[in-house]
Amino acid sequence: MSEAPTHATIQEQLLRRAVTSRHDFEEIFLVPIFAVLIALALGGATMLATGVDLATIGKSFAALLNGSLGSASALSETLTAAAPVTLAALGIALGFRAGLFNIGAEGQLLIGGMAAVIVGFAARGLPAAIHLPLALLAAALAGALWASIAGWLKAATGAHEVITTIMLNLIAFRLVDFLLRSPQIQRPGRSDPISQSILSSAELPKLLTWIEPNLRLHAGILVAVAMVFLVYWLLFRSTLGFEFRLAGLNPDAARYAGMRSGLIVVLVMALAGALAGLAGANQVLGVLGRASPNFSGGIGFDAIAVALLGRSHPIGVLVAGLLFGALEAGGRQMQVSAGVSIDLIAIIQALIIVFIAAPTLVRTVFPFAFGKEVRR
Repeated sequence: MSEAPTHATIQEQLLRRAVTSRHDFEEIFLVPIFAVLIALALGGATMLATGVDLATIGKSFAALLNGSLGSASALSETLTAAAPVTLAALGIALGFRAGLFNIGAEGQLLIGGMAAVIVGFAARGLPAAIHLPLALLAAALAGALWASIAGWLKAATGAHEVITTIMLNLIAFRLVDFLLRSPQIQRPGRSDPISQSILSSAELPKLLTWIEPNLRLHAGILVAVAMVFLVYWLLFRSTLGFEFRLAGLNPDAARYAGMRSGLIVVLVMALAGALAGLAGANQVLGVLGRASPNFSGGIGFDAIAVALLGRSHPIGVLVAGLLFGALEAGGRQMQVSAGVSIDLIAIIQALIIVFIAAPTLVRTVFPFAFGKEVRR
């Protein structure tokens, strides 16, 4: 008769399960690739069903490719659009890894962006080497504090983070409107809600002006890439990241191992908010130079799709962010060159998410690319 497993044995087995769980190559790369291909094919079918001829469909996809990758200007626009959505998606992916559904990236982005703007125009007389990092730090801290509200509510009262983050989004929208009309922030002489412009010392420097002065790509893309590798290290190379993953993979194992689940919830939400805050800073310090109502442009909501497409893996999120940046940049060119509505891009993005959420369907459509068995 075999001996009953001891507490130590059970704990060891649970922890080993968390340590050895790895990302399946197919889940991270193949499923998203084929999901995109199916979405593009169905996008073409949608155009065909609405009376668009085959020649125009081909021209549309050519314009989509050319507008995203076909020139230095196209690459600049793709990377400019990819940077903020990648940063916000990293925060959402971090939450997913810890078993949290952070739907509040939009509000965290808005609060972080407002903090960056305020520091950007109010902290006068500072050199760029101090002013810019200070504005980025303010954005990260503001986003972290805003997201921590939802984390604390979950840890202290059990309030579900989906509900609280959605409500915090709505509060953030109205708070930004209020701040933009306050005399200390509103641009002098304007009656509409628009902030003062940031000082040049707080701007994210442009990277490609040596090629063409009008190229908008700025150092925010470097911040995004740096955060991708930082989050990767945090998740897969640090003790804290191990605790995050274990809490998401098996909360019972985390509690059994003595981990403080409440503290983990607050920390994960704070880090997610900090990344979303940096996404807001990316927009106001690198692209807009000021804040106005809805300056986020829905990036926080797009980031949910990017995190899903990237399978909550930092490298996957970076690739998905680049794809969404390419779709946005190429979609504008497609509208101009082929006369196809940019709403088609939204349809394609939605289809991508549908198929990402149904990997078994993707495996069924492309069985030759996967294993013999269709896994659930």
